[in-house]
Amino acid sequence: MKTYIQNGKVITVPTPAGGIASGDGLVVGSVFGIAAYSATEGDPLELATTGIYTLPKASAAVLAIGARVAWDNTAKQVNTPGTGRFPIGVAVEAAGGGVTGVAVRLDGVATAAA
Repeated sequence: MKTYIQNGKVITVPTPAGGIASGDGLVVGSVFGIAAYSATEGDPLELATTGIYTLPKASAAVLAIGARVAWDNTAKQVNTPGTGRFPIGVAVEAAGGGVTGVAVRLDGVATAAA
């Protein structure tokens, strides 16, 4: 197919100011992904936009399996959907209060909530 580029599970973007560490979450426009490796500012960076990843979670958030989750780009952690947070997917495990990580199935989109 002449118009096909790639499957889109991994995209390449410029590394943001300050660089990024392997496994960190990143919002670029309306896309959320996980850094495939550490990179310095301006270098090409591969972001995984789909798949299941263990991500840092706000310790106060209580999530059930299948709950929609959002990325708090200031705190750099998963939380419940809310103002200024970017919906990124669903929890694939329960994570109660005090738990600081959760497995999330990414859906490849991060549209900021109003």
